[in-house]
Amino acid sequence: MGVLISPSVLSCDFANIQRDVEMINASSADWFHIDVMDGVFVPNISFGFPVISAIKKHATKPLDVHIMIANPDQYIEDFKNAGTDILTVHYEACTHLHRTVQAIKAAGMKAGVALNPHTPVDLLQDIIADLDLVLIMSVNPGFGGQKFIKNAILKVEQAKNLIHRHGSRALVEVDGGVNMETGKELVEAGADVLVAGSFVFNSPNPTQTIAALKGL
Repeated sequence: MGVLISPSVLSCDFANIQRDVEMINASSADWFHIDVMDGVFVPNISFGFPVISAIKKHATKPLDVHIMIANPDQYIEDFKNAGTDILTVHYEACTHLHRTVQAIKAAGMKAGVALNPHTPVDLLQDIIADLDLVLIMSVNPGFGGQKFIKNAILKVEQAKNLIHRHGSRALVEVDGGVNMETGKELVEAGADVLVAGSFVFNSPNPTQTIAALKGL
């Protein structure tokens, strides 16, 4: 299986969101990456449920929703109802992570856990077998267009080793500062899914940029 590409709609043109959704539909991208921020867990606010539902209406590919919010448990059903296919919560936001992961799966979604740049991969060893996705943050969460944190490459290798040791089927996704150069290094380290926002949407031809990333 080649690398999966999940363009981050946080970087799309909000005045032309349907156009950009249809561009992703027509491209070789695999998922839609949707960042939800509450202004509490991270210092920014982004989409709510109406926007996710609106994207779902037009999207022909799975919605890969990454929630950077406090108290994620209380909104799990709402994310399912809005059309989420993969729901990723932050390790740092969940007091009872196993319970949260089970609730996501019980709601009929795939479950992912994201790690901030300072959070060690080994903290997932007791839950890795239950996960569908591990999201390595290669920038500090909250804003697009940040500089890539190089240590993420090592963390991808560590996550892959953890997955193999525990017989998990989880995919390793990386979000933040992904371009052709960093993307190549991440794929070589074992990344299965690349999230790309500003690199795709600020490029002259987003469809070609997605195809180039897909070819890494």
